[in-house]
Amino acid sequence: MKSVDLHVHSNKSDGTYAPSDLVNLALSKGLSAFALTDHDTTEGIDEALAAASLARSQGADIEVIPGIEFSTEYEGKDIHIVGIDIEYKSDAFQKYLRDFQDSRDNRNRKMCIKLAEHGVDITYEKLRAEYPDSVLTRAHYAKYMMEHGAVKSMSEAFDRYIGDRAPCFLPREKVTPSQAVSLILKSGGIPILAHPILYHMSDARLDKLVATLKEAGLIGIEAIYSTYNSAEERQIRKLAAKYDLCISGGSDFHGGTKPGLEIGNGYGKLFVPYDVLENLRKRAH
Repeated sequence: MKSVDLHVHSNKSDGTYAPSDLVNLALSKGLSAFALTDHDTTEGIDEALAAASLARSQGADIEVIPGIEFSTEYEGKDIHIVGIDIEYKSDAFQKYLRDFQDSRDNRNRKMCIKLAEHGVDITYEKLRAEYPDSVLTRAHYAKYMMEHGAVKSMSEAFDRYIGDRAPCFLPREKVTPSQAVSLILKSGGIPILAHPILYHMSDARLDKLVATLKEAGLIGIEAIYSTYNSAEERQIRKLAAKYDLCISGGSDFHGGTKPGLEIGNGYGKLFVPYDVLENLRKRAH
């Protein structure tokens, strides 16, 4: 049976593989398709599409699905909305991304200043030089601090400096999940609520979020995910049925940032059948 992975990151955000290398990796895992869903950027999509086109010209069977993962905020929680099959080159979509990235850039500069004030040898320019082609996330800060001897581990960087309650953390402007759903729909894409179990919401609060997003046009919900146990998958499938949402699934592959988690099969047992992608596309069109 053909399989897909609808949640994959490259080094254009906080993954460690180049977009073209992801194509080869996906082929080695026997995937028929994967969605490149970097955080708040579409910078890697052209490279991945070109690599997939080259692979197909040589007889391989692989599809790269243009996607994105938006960071949004809902009642003080960080909620992620994945969009797949997006028309990522549209002027309106790219203008939104530029505005969003400008707000992220301003926040990154301020966080570097705060870190320097707390004794870390860092400037925005040094951080950017280390990761010139990436959309900077807190994972980049943590990696930078670890590699430059400021901390012994990435978890220490979060605990001491950049975690949600740490002294150098600054929140940034975020859209609501409903706004992200709307933007994905306007770009011709399929909006999906990513890894709902990871938000650690009560059943009632999660139900309210899903109801709100369904009203905004949500099409899918991630019911197949690398860290879910069978009870958690059943819970999200039940929620999907209640709100007539399609099932989605993905590994949330990041390469070396998440050791042991592989594209396509997560921690070894993940399997997302091809008909998951087909059902999402049928519902969208």
